[in-house]
Amino acid sequence: MPALWIAHVTVTDAEAYGRYAALAGPAIAKHGGEFIARGGRYVQLEGRDRARNVVARFPSLEAAEACYKSPDYQKALDHARGASERDLVIVETI
Repeated sequence: MPALWIAHVTVTDAEAYGRYAALAGPAIAKHGGEFIARGGRYVQLEGRDRARNVVARFPSLEAAEACYKSPDYQKALDHARGASERDLVIVETI
């Protein structure tokens, strides 16, 4: 069953976060992920507002989790740590 990787991000260091984004995209694609929303317009209705919202679709929850835990993605994530405040969840679709 497909799954969505949903991230809500506040970037605090654009240069470092740019390095993250450059590495994260290929890591996500390598695990079958494809972006369906990436930093576009949004309306915050509830909860904490974060200026950047990203949604990627994966073939399965397991594929999305494997991506997150992969060495390639962790290498990318090293650039996001300290350069952003993030919330990330993987949700299986119906």
